[in-house]
Amino acid sequence: MNKILALTLVVLLTNLVFAQKAEKLDSLFKELSSNKEFQGNALIAEKGKVIYSKSFGFRNESLQERLDENSIFELASISKQFTAFGIVLLKEKKKLKYDDKIATFLPELSFYGSITVRDLLTHTSGLPDYMHLLDSLFFTMGSENKIAVNTNVIEIFALHKPKLKFEPNTQFEYSNTGYVILASIIEKVSGQTFSNFLESEIFSPLKMTNTSVYRRRFDPRRIENYAFGYVFSEKTNQNTLPDDNEDYTYVRKLDGIVGDGTVNSTVKDLYLWHQALNKSKLISDESMQEIFTAGKLNDNTLIEYSFGWRLEDNGLFGKMAFHGGSWPGYKTYIERHLDNNILIVFLQNYDNENIWFPIKQTREIMYDMKPITYITNTMENLKTFTGNFAYQNGTVHEVFLKDNKLLVLLYGDEMELKPILQNKFHLIGFSPDVFFEFIIENNEVILRQTQPELRIDIKAIKKK
Repeated sequence: MNKILALTLVVLLTNLVFAQKAEKLDSLFKELSSNKEFQGNALIAEKGKVIYSKSFGFRNESLQERLDENSIFELASISKQFTAFGIVLLKEKKKLKYDDKIATFLPELSFYGSITVRDLLTHTSGLPDYMHLLDSLFFTMGSENKIAVNTNVIEIFALHKPKLKFEPNTQFEYSNTGYVILASIIEKVSGQTFSNFLESEIFSPLKMTNTSVYRRRFDPRRIENYAFGYVFSEKTNQNTLPDDNEDYTYVRKLDGIVGDGTVNSTVKDLYLWHQALNKSKLISDESMQEIFTAGKLNDNTLIEYSFGWRLEDNGLFGKMAFHGGSWPGYKTYIERHLDNNILIVFLQNYDNENIWFPIKQTREIMYDMKPITYITNTMENLKTFTGNFAYQNGTVHEVFLKDNKLLVLLYGDEMELKPILQNKFHLIGFSPDVFFEFIIENNEVILRQTQPELRIDIKAIKKK
């Protein structure tokens, strides 16, 4: 077989595999959409090729205008990765260092002397939440109708000097405040607005033509193909814009603030973003590596977060970087499988209790994982596995029968162990997947508890 023929066969087989995955994904999302559980856009790519991209629902309900792959969504906290990337760009231009104190750029915050740029990037600054402070200290009598901007946040902190929740880099606590301050540092160092900086340094070079910082209420402008975000109103029993719902008045009040949110984009542009990250466009390989390296506390404890990305390295999918976003009317999610070049993007413009992200199901399709199948088991066999099982750390879990089911008491909840083999069980209602395997050795019943996704494998022994 010559090389050309062999290559042709590889391409044909790859395309066939992609087509099969696309068919399964389409079946999944059509079912979710029909149940009103997914309303928005989904894009899944593998090895540099988009294998599935589809839209479900409306971008404008009142005009019955449907979503398409170019519809523009508020990304909410996915925006943080662009803020962080802006800081990386400035570091590469030698305009700042990650270990610079924030007072270097914002002297009005000099009383937070030990907080560094890196602390803001990794959510280890200890800064309190700015939204609560604005609510109590800014949106007061006479200011109810104002729209806050970043300078207002910094002014409130400078004036009232709220105490840190913990010493910098001793704990991890997700902080919107940190990313608001990062955006202000970008403006101070670059001499540009946050919006213009991201446009000139990231969006334009990467040809992300439908991506921008957009503040619909603070700076109104018409955007073609904009996906309006809807919340469910219990009073009217229908979807409404958050602007028309008294429970979401803060959406307008906080619309001027950038850094922790307000980047708007499409699934197609986020695919371009993924491709650029794969090829280390705009920054060096070294800087790109640092973006996806877990942060470290002062005591050397690793945190599963870096520069605008949550990180996970597990036994099933390898190293992954991901982030979600949530803001009234929008639920968003992006996930990159760094070892296997897979991209998963969900952008939804409906926000209610039915909406969710089919992350687990999508992963299973992409890795051709067989769904878990269950068997029946005899009561006599199940009784063998009941009892109190002690772990090395002193924890004891009770396994018992109830209503002809094998249950385990975890954190005060009774959770079912459903058999997949005579001695192996799947823990129902827990994610990532947990499996309990009972092994009888030397007249002892040993419980082996595994979580493949997290590479956890621990043992417990039945107490006599």
